[in-house]
Amino acid sequence: MSIIGCYRVTMDRLETSARLMIVSDLDHTMVDHHDPENLSLLRFNALWESSYRHDSLLVFSTGRSPTLYKQLRKEKPMLSPDITIMSVGTEITYGVSMVPDEGWVEVLNQRWDRNIVVEETSKFPELKLQSETEQRPHKVSFYVDKDNAQEVTKALSEKLANRGLDVKIIYSGGMDLDILPQGAGKGQALAYLLQKFKEEGKPPKNTLVCGDSGNDAELFSIPEVHGVMVSNAQEELLQWHAENAKNIPKIIHASERCAGGIIQAIGHFGLGPNTSPRDVAETADSHLEDAGPAHEVVKFNLFYERWRRAEVEHCETYIASLKASCHPAGSFVHPSGVEQRLHESISAMKKIYGDRQGKQYRVWVDRVLPSKISSDTWLVKFVKWELLGEEQQSCICTAVLTFEVVNGLHLYTWAHLHETWSEGSGAKDNGMWLL
Repeated sequence: MSIIGCYRVTMDRLETSARLMIVSDLDHTMVDHHDPENLSLLRFNALWESSYRHDSLLVFSTGRSPTLYKQLRKEKPMLSPDITIMSVGTEITYGVSMVPDEGWVEVLNQRWDRNIVVEETSKFPELKLQSETEQRPHKVSFYVDKDNAQEVTKALSEKLANRGLDVKIIYSGGMDLDILPQGAGKGQALAYLLQKFKEEGKPPKNTLVCGDSGNDAELFSIPEVHGVMVSNAQEELLQWHAENAKNIPKIIHASERCAGGIIQAIGHFGLGPNTSPRDVAETADSHLEDAGPAHEVVKFNLFYERWRRAEVEHCETYIASLKASCHPAGSFVHPSGVEQRLHESISAMKKIYGDRQGKQYRVWVDRVLPSKISSDTWLVKFVKWELLGEEQQSCICTAVLTFEVVNGLHLYTWAHLHETWSEGSGAKDNGMWLL
């Protein structure tokens, strides 16, 4: 698919401006590497898919190269962003297929010569080249000790300017030094996207930027955005804030770590719902007013996880409630191709209660996109993931849900669920993938 085609698919999913666009760094911001259970990330996932995916945009803005970004996706329970900004703002891609924005490449080519950068940096013994995967067309990356960083940056800037280049040198994480074209960076990449949306007549109604380190500072400099520095933000970002944005009420320093801080900021700025379904105690008859079909899908799969982890009570009330939410003739097509009644699948859950207790087992859904196909029926497409230990499996799901409003509550009934293994997935034991 062409860049225009992929951009169109990304943007045309929304009939109007995005209600909210979240632009978040990954390492130590969206992803907490000190949380082996990934709870804050999973809390965000459930909130985003239940309340925002259908009318908002998720943008990941990371210093990671495409190689290391894809590696992180295999290691952590991450959602699929609508747009990915990688390599410290030097690469912009759209959609799951990550089609590059060639217009951004043209912007970055101005007054940039990678060969000259490589030549001049080789004269600085303090600079240690990062791995080959981190060297990109518009980014040359090194490690440098904190004690030498300021002096090296100043001298290198002068040398490159004398060679006719217009570059930007970013130091972050107390060790990473990135050399980019002057027009590059996380902030400029975001500004480029916002201008693109404006030209389309679809500027986001609200934008929230999220970060923890020096290479995120530019994000907070974009006019009109809300910003959150997570509680574990590094000294370099806090210092930048103290010097440049201390009295700006649209930028806050959260009291919660990583994705928890992002959820906190959504509530602080009043940008929309900020209660994750994972923070709500499960009850057999829990329903919300105005809850949409996406929330129903998230809630159903979250209950499934809690059932297998023995985090809800083993009782007939839950089974009866689940059956009541399924049409008597409702059908389920297992990824293996086997078809059976939904009620049969629910009954089979009795046998697997607590079979994942004490294990690193999680279930989450991604790309939950509902379409109303009649006055009382929704077609919902989504991707379901299961994590057990270090192994991830996923399937592509299509569900048909009918609904009625009773006493102000939206009550959904599952009429059909069809699952197909995602590429590269497939259970070694099909019996362990029940729903």
